[in-house]
Amino acid sequence: MLKRNPLSVKKLLITIDGPAGAGKSTVSRALADRLGYRYVDTGALYRGVAYIASHRGIAPQDDAGLSGLLEGLTLNFVPGDSGQRLTANGEDITDAIRTPEISMLASAVSARAAVRAFLLRIQRELGQQKAAVFEGRDMGTVVFPEADVKFYLNASTQVRAQRRFAEVKAKSDVSIEAIERDMQRRDLQDSSRALAPLKAAPDAVMIDSTELTIDQVVERILAHVRAVLEPA
Repeated sequence: MLKRNPLSVKKLLITIDGPAGAGKSTVSRALADRLGYRYVDTGALYRGVAYIASHRGIAPQDDAGLSGLLEGLTLNFVPGDSGQRLTANGEDITDAIRTPEISMLASAVSARAAVRAFLLRIQRELGQQKAAVFEGRDMGTVVFPEADVKFYLNASTQVRAQRRFAEVKAKSDVSIEAIERDMQRRDLQDSSRALAPLKAAPDAVMIDSTELTIDQVVERILAHVRAVLEPA
C-alpha cells in the first residue's frame, strides 16, 4: 500500500495528458491525494489567459495584444475551501473559466507562441520540487519531457461528452450534442496545431477510460507508479 506522506517515498513528477472529458482532472486529483502530492491543473492556466483576454476584448489571434496582456498578468494557484483556486492579478476566476466558450478560447490561445512560453515558465517553476501530478495536454511531451512517470488518458468522444454534460447541465443549458460537437472541434484544433499539439509522449502509459470507473483508472495508474516507487 502506498503511503500518503510524500516525505516517506521518493518524490516523483507525474504527468497525465489527454483530451477534454477523458477524466484527467478527477483522476489527477485522486492520484495526488493518494500520494500526498500537489495537483496542478495546467488547463486552468490557459483558461485563465483566455478569460482575461476575452474580458479585455483581445482576440486569440492577436499576438501583440496577448503579449501586452501577459506582461501585466500574474496567475496563482491558492488553496480554497473547495480545493485549489486560480487567481488572476489577485481576482478569483476559478468558477468563471469553466464554460464551453472559455474552453474553446483556451484551445485557441494555447496555439499562440507567446502564451505557451509564458505558461511554460510558470509550469516548470511549479514542478521544480517534484512530488506533483501535472494534468494537461503537453505535459509529458513539451513541459516535462523528463517526467518520472507519464500517462495518456483517453475515452470515446461520446463518453467524454456525456461526462462533461453531467458536469455542466446544472449551470448551463447547453445540449449534449453541442458539447460533443465542441469536443470534436477542440480535439481537431488541439491535435493539429503546429505548436505543442495534443499527443501521447512515446514513453507514456496509455489508458482508455471509456469503460472504466474513476477508481479503476486510479488503481491502474497507481500500479505503474508503485513499480517506480517500490522497484523489485
